Amino acid sequence: MKNRILAATAVFLAFLGVGCASVQVKAPKDPIKVDITMRLDVYQHVEKDIDAIEDIVSGKSAPKPKDGSKLDLFFTDAYAEEAIPADVEAAAIGRRDRRAELLMHEGEGHIGENRMGMVEARSSEAPAGLVSAENADRLLIYRSISQKNGASLEDVEKLYAKRLQEDAPLGTPIEAVDAAGNYSWKIK
Repeated sequence: MKNRILAATAVFLAFLGVGCASVQVKAPKDPIKVDITMRLDVYQHVEKDIDAIEDIVSGKSAPKPKDGSKLDLFFTDAYAEEAIPADVEAAAIGRRDRRAELLMHEGEGHIGENRMGMVEARSSEAPAGLVSAENADRLLIYRSISQKNGASLEDVEKLYAKRLQEDAPLGTPIEAVDAAGNYSWKIK
């Protein structure tokens, strides 16, 4: 029996040696080129978040009140990714509450919208408390959007600045880019 096993093994090994083709792999003379075209638009999510927050600030939509029902437990958890965090919602409401005063001072030229999405005092008549509170709320919002979407804080600030400058009423000082690529203040 041992002889049969040895004979079968020998035949099998001989078959493998004779029946197998050898494959030779050579590197090509030119480098292999792989062209993958893909667009990842992270900023569409940032802009969606900006729209949601600015809708609260402008009064177009109100934050959804929680009625304390048991359904809130299920639906809040089910849609947690879409929900605005409580601190961001509070900052948006704070901005909404001071919006009329801010617009008044912007219209008078005392406060302007800078290129990084912050309000900036443009005269000594600008109320420092208003500027400070508005910028604190804006920074909290920007950081939250940046962290949520994996975007840099600077990119979020620039996108938000663009939106705020577009929404600013005529007569508002804004820090805008000129033809040479430099930033300067102008009246919208």
